[in-house]
Amino acid sequence: MNVRKEREGKRMKTFFQQAGTAIWCLMLAGLLIVSVFWALSIGTVDLPLSAIYDAIVGQLRSDLPIEAVGQGPVHDIVWLLRLPRLVLALVTGCGLAVCGVVMQAIVKNPLADPYILGISSGASLGATAAILLGIGLSLGENFVGIAAFTGAFGISLGVLFISNLGGRSNSVKLLLAGMALSAVCSAFSSFIVYFANDKEGMQTITYWMMGSFAGAHWSSLQVIAPIIFAAVGFFWTQSRILNLMLLGDETAVTLGTDLHAYRQGYLLISSLIVGFVVYAAGMIGFVGLIVPHVVRMLIGTDHKKLIPVSALAGAILLVVADGLCRVIIPRTELPIGILISLIGAPCFVYLMVKRTYGFGGN
Repeated sequence: MNVRKEREGKRMKTFFQQAGTAIWCLMLAGLLIVSVFWALSIGTVDLPLSAIYDAIVGQLRSDLPIEAVGQGPVHDIVWLLRLPRLVLALVTGCGLAVCGVVMQAIVKNPLADPYILGISSGASLGATAAILLGIGLSLGENFVGIAAFTGAFGISLGVLFISNLGGRSNSVKLLLAGMALSAVCSAFSSFIVYFANDKEGMQTITYWMMGSFAGAHWSSLQVIAPIIFAAVGFFWTQSRILNLMLLGDETAVTLGTDLHAYRQGYLLISSLIVGFVVYAAGMIGFVGLIVPHVVRMLIGTDHKKLIPVSALAGAILLVVADGLCRVIIPRTELPIGILISLIGAPCFVYLMVKRTYGFGGN
């Protein structure tokens, strides 16, 4: 009986791995559309799907701006409250999942995630300095996000600089530099919190670190979404190089490709994506860790399939999670970072135990 189950499991795995990328993308795109409409329908006020469809189509056909008054309560709920945050959730999930795939290839470690190289600590330091010290107040209402973006991207540049000291960087030096700068940023953040003695500011930092899509606006999405989608498309074109990274530098050199410049460029682009995500939604973990694992178990480790499928799977995960955050506790929104962590931690342990694919020669 057990032998039969194992054979059936192997057949299912083979079928999934041989399924074309187009089929997977079409299936997940359909599921994503269903998830968006479901998330639009739930909340403090439940909306029928027909009313949501009419509001979306009516605005697309209208010449009026989205913010124009007098277009009805359903229009305002859909276009001004729920749809912006769902688009941000979609973009964030897409970006973090692909960054997780890329980071794992860069450092040849399936336990890597978009925040592994100290980016999260840099963002935290920037946000802490902005909230408790007032740094960047002149930048407007989004000064906390801008400071976090600056901290995240600055740490990425620091990691690149340190890893190149004393010779060319490699995956081990990148990891060590990231750990060192992460410890430094955490120490400075704790120093600022200790001496500021601002209870309200500490609550603000804690809430920001939990992540939220409540602050989504169409004006910021017009900048963030094209950049993240363009970066995801770029990484899809780099699937051959990402596959080579799993084989190691020595093998890649014998095949005529020097990975050093690619690794530096990919890290900077990934940091740019993570910086924009942190700017718009705060810290959201586990997406770049879990999604690549699940996708690899289904379709294998070829990045030509892995990147588009991971992007869609990450988008679905955060869209569904955002909908759940608004309904789990009545009349209260649960920070999405809490829900993702509660789901992600046990799932990740299970996936690591059940891992059925090879990674980087392991």
